[in-house]
Amino acid sequence: MRDTKESRLLLALLIAIAFALITVDIRGGEESPVDGARQAAASVFGPVENGAAAAVDPIGNAIGAVRDSGDRHDRIKQLQLENAELKQRLGSDERNNSRLRQLDGMIRTAAAGQYGIKGAEVIAIGAAQGFSWTVTIDIGSEDGIRRDMTVINSEGLVGRVTTVGPRTSTVLLASDPDFTVGTRMEKTDELGFATGQGDRPLLVQLLNGKSKVKKGDRLVTFGSQGSKPFVPGVPVGEIIRVDPARGDLTRNVYVRPYVGFSRLDIVGVVVQAPRTDPRDTVLPPKPAGPRPTPTVTVTVTPGATPPEGEAPVQDDDGQVQGGGPDPGASGDATGQNDDQ
Repeated sequence: MRDTKESRLLLALLIAIAFALITVDIRGGEESPVDGARQAAASVFGPVENGAAAAVDPIGNAIGAVRDSGDRHDRIKQLQLENAELKQRLGSDERNNSRLRQLDGMIRTAAAGQYGIKGAEVIAIGAAQGFSWTVTIDIGSEDGIRRDMTVINSEGLVGRVTTVGPRTSTVLLASDPDFTVGTRMEKTDELGFATGQGDRPLLVQLLNGKSKVKKGDRLVTFGSQGSKPFVPGVPVGEIIRVDPARGDLTRNVYVRPYVGFSRLDIVGVVVQAPRTDPRDTVLPPKPAGPRPTPTVTVTVTPGATPPEGEAPVQDDDGQVQGGGPDPGASGDATGQNDDQ
């Protein structure tokens, strides 16, 4: 439409008519004269509006879902962080409880052997100078640690101190092939030398080639002159294999160490040796073996009346044994009398 004077008058007239209809509709309320026209328009344009709404609703729902998804994602992330924190706290509690048990066991071992110890924590595995079986502990010369001191834990012999720094020390483990310690057999006092074999059992050479040993026998440290590098009486391990005796001057046995060298955590350096040799007292008590099952043997007296409900027994000649009362019989079983 061209912008002319007539078109402007027509637009103004239409606007005036629209305002008039609106005023009449508002004042008429439910009885409005234009209500019929509104219903007719609704019947015509309603399906179009529904179709448009059906097309628009999935988009709106998707936008709402994305917004809600973001909220759920944030909540899930928060829950995951709380769960991880809880697991870490539980893990720390379990680790602390394990370390407390180790420390308590080590204190008991030290008390049994009368060892003066200084507790330490393993902070590194291996050493810079090679591939030897060593660990680094978090105490050193400032803590009174010196070279060639015995290292133990709650289970037994760990090794000896080889290198000492101001605040750390290196410990050569008993499993190292360069490690050798004198041993004493429990009860028999047979002496020998234990050598590390890495992740294999310790090899022990007994000085007496005719010594009588067996699986399950246990060993402790023999001790060194001046208690360096080894104090006496520290549990070493248990024999799991014995080589046959061949008449040699020595005899080889293989020992499973008490200490698990791959799971070391809390250890103790013996800074004061015991006044007397504890010998076997530090070894844990052996578990009690199975109790023997008692057996009862019942001997039937020849000619005695068999118990009620049992048939008489015939001998090889066909004679019935126990077929009648025996006046001289004192009972039907050994250990019974007339009063039974």
